[in-house]
Amino acid sequence: MCTVSGSIHLLVCCPSSSSSISLLCCYSKTKTKKRVGNGISHLSVASATCAMAKDVWSRTCGPASSSPISGERGSRRQQQGTFLDRSVDMEELLTSIGETQNEDELYAVMSPYSGRQLSMRFMVSLLSREPDWQRSLALLDWINEKALYSPSLFAYNVVLRNVLRAKQWHLAHGLFDEMRHKGLSPDRYTYSTLITSFAKHGLFDSSLFWLQQMEQDNVSGDLVLYSNLIDLARKLCDYSKAISIFTRLKASTITPDLIAYNSMINVFGKAKLFREARLLLQEMADNAVQPDTVSYSTLLAIYVDNQKFVEALSLFSQMNEAKCPLDLTTCNIMIDVYGQLHMPKEADRLFWSMRKMGIQPNVVSYNTLLRVYGEAELFGEAIHLFRLMQSKDVPQNVVTYNTMINIYGKTLEHEKATNLIQEMKKRGNEPNAITYSTIISIWEKAGKLDRAAILFQKLRSSGVRIDEVLYQTMIVAYERAGLVAHAKRLLHELKRPDNIPRETAIAILARAGRIEEATWVFRQAFDAGEVKDISVFGCMINLFSKNKKYSNVVEVFEKMRQVGYFPDSDVIALVLNAFGKLREFDKADALYRQMHEEGCIFPDEVHFQMLSLYGARKDFMMVESLFEKLDSNPNVNKKELHLVVASIYERADRLNDASRVMNKMNQKAIRSHDHT
Repeated sequence: MCTVSGSIHLLVCCPSSSSSISLLCCYSKTKTKKRVGNGISHLSVASATCAMAKDVWSRTCGPASSSPISGERGSRRQQQGTFLDRSVDMEELLTSIGETQNEDELYAVMSPYSGRQLSMRFMVSLLSREPDWQRSLALLDWINEKALYSPSLFAYNVVLRNVLRAKQWHLAHGLFDEMRHKGLSPDRYTYSTLITSFAKHGLFDSSLFWLQQMEQDNVSGDLVLYSNLIDLARKLCDYSKAISIFTRLKASTITPDLIAYNSMINVFGKAKLFREARLLLQEMADNAVQPDTVSYSTLLAIYVDNQKFVEALSLFSQMNEAKCPLDLTTCNIMIDVYGQLHMPKEADRLFWSMRKMGIQPNVVSYNTLLRVYGEAELFGEAIHLFRLMQSKDVPQNVVTYNTMINIYGKTLEHEKATNLIQEMKKRGNEPNAITYSTIISIWEKAGKLDRAAILFQKLRSSGVRIDEVLYQTMIVAYERAGLVAHAKRLLHELKRPDNIPRETAIAILARAGRIEEATWVFRQAFDAGEVKDISVFGCMINLFSKNKKYSNVVEVFEKMRQVGYFPDSDVIALVLNAFGKLREFDKADALYRQMHEEGCIFPDEVHFQMLSLYGARKDFMMVESLFEKLDSNPNVNKKELHLVVASIYERADRLNDASRVMNKMNQKAIRSHDHT
């Protein structure tokens, strides 16, 4: 699979490994070279659980009684009377080990016990309590090569944890190889430590590599491991990876639980795979996992974030039909939905009925209804609600004041809007970038551009964080006033931003269509390692695609993959289109296959685009093959699929094939009609 090949390419020494290796050489010169031969290069590290070591060496042995560990335990039982565990002060021994500076000194400290007078249980405990990863490696070498203990999986698991804590990714891989060389079979704890340690810091290519190794070794994962990986990928906004892991989870015959399903509803929604997110509710019911309030509210929030308000209203009706109890989050979302659908009466009714349902409205509830009133031009109701909040001591925050400032702007009462800034400061609410951008917009519309410009300059000189919204507001204000030169000057300043992050500058320039400036800042920021937000890559790919800079689309995509980000379906669609325009059909095919093998779930548009690329290449065998696969996929729109394939054949002057596809579609429609 592509995960493996992608991970294998990562198996090179990390940039900082030279210093780490030189330190390690003091302890284990002979082993270092072997262990770093297949090192893994990455940028960051996560801590494994502190309890891992104890769990590893103290748990009872499983059914695999024929393993090297069981032999070691049998030997230990035979020699139990000769062990000096109780007569040795572990704290004193740890202190002595901690004072050693090289391998020889450590071996000298351990020399009184070279006859294996200490049990392996004692040695594993000693390893688990040694905080220095270099000494723990040297101690492991002493156990294996000087004291000649039988290789212990528990000991390796503890040392593996120690080197992962110390960010020594290359050594972790080397230890894994060494375990196998000594005849030890990695267990669930080995793989769990590797997988979670890499995943916690977004190193999902390597994490999935270890997950695949675990599956190939027939070591069963559990629901907790898969769920943690999904949640980590979700938090890092790497939704394609989360979907890939979820696909593996179901393929392993483990039934997802409510928590896993709810996480995946969020993931599918964030990946804009709304149909798949909605279908999960039905899948949950089919697997006897009843959707709860979180399931529905998560999908409702996704719909609202993507302005799918009709779908949200439909889902809310489904939620009520299922008699699923409402909570505060659901009510707040639906007040917003009613407002967006121009249904202020329903929003008002829901708000005032919340207490009857035992739900106490919070500041978000009030703020949302304030905005609904403002957008419906119910200014009197909005002002009344605002003052009601103050009389009832309902906490007001910066969002409350920003909403009211915007309402006063709509009523052309710009002085009242300005006065609210002073009021909010007195009440302990500091204005933010949205506050100032709203005021600037109000003044610009009131013809007071000079006041807007003065405020903007004061903000820049005072050190207030200028975000892209505020910057863009001022640029638009200049453009509307006909001061194009001022707007251009602001855009030009973003090429060398000194008071805003480069990622913000890139986003502003890209949305303003400033290709050259955005490209220059992006390349400078990327080379400096300052591009951390995956959305910046997407923003640049969008900019280049809109302006038909297809080679630049590919350039940004390759940089995105270089730092380990996993593209979403929108990015994949744009990159496939770029490959097609560049006539690099093989690369398009490779990307499509790789993403599919990684477990990506594409929207129909991506599949149809790939069909079109096969058609452009005149590879009608692949067109027919993919067409048949998609035709058997219940989640693909069959009518659109047949129309796309028929149009491909028509453009290629293969009218018989086009007619065959259309006839097939008509026959399916007739059968469906007869069935109903």
